Amino acid sequence: MTAEARTPGAPGARAGSAGLAVARLLHALLVLAAAGGVALEVSRALTEGPGDAGTTSERLVRLFSYFTIQSNLLVLVASALHAARPARTGRVMAVLHLDALLCIAVTGVVYHTVLADAGVDLTPSGDLANFLLHTVTPVGTWVVWLLVGPRPRFGGATVAWSVLYPLAWIAYTFVRGAATGWYPYPFLDAGALGLATAARNTALVAVAFLVLALLVRLLERVLPATPRAP
Repeated sequence: MTAEARTPGAPGARAGSAGLAVARLLHALLVLAAAGGVALEVSRALTEGPGDAGTTSERLVRLFSYFTIQSNLLVLVASALHAARPARTGRVMAVLHLDALLCIAVTGVVYHTVLADAGVDLTPSGDLANFLLHTVTPVGTWVVWLLVGPRPRFGGATVAWSVLYPLAWIAYTFVRGAATGWYPYPFLDAGALGLATAARNTALVAVAFLVLALLVRLLERVLPATPRAP
């Protein structure tokens, strides 16, 4: 790096500052999308009554047990931190960001390939929440990462740590499902499908997660690095 590029008023520094400003804006928009979708679902849980959950508290527990909600919360937290400081570094931040990227991609892909034709009738607010949670946030998260990163960021150790969260969610889902009889998604319902079929379906999703992780690492090798704080 030349002395001019390191000078705050140099063209390279100005370009870097502009890039970081764009990154802040895009990550802030992601925060609004994810927060809006989750807030709508929480509002529905509180105002539409418990339904077959029995109690409102159980309905809230079920809501936050959905991978969709959790992946949107991962995007919300990661994007909020990046909006505050786009070039934020550190192992924990890298794992959080990678989990947000991978989990929200799984959310979008599984919904549009498996769940979208379930035929559930939704209210207008439900339709909006559904659109934000399953389409806007998944697509937006990847578009923002492709445009402004931050990258490079994800090494082999980061990929390995990122697997812990979905494994923990799978374990929680099957343990709670065995105890209560409720599963967040039909393709994981061990009571209805049998444990072997539910485990096979889970394994397919896990494979998709790992394939996406490898795709991210490949893209990091060919995409340009994003600006760092001057």
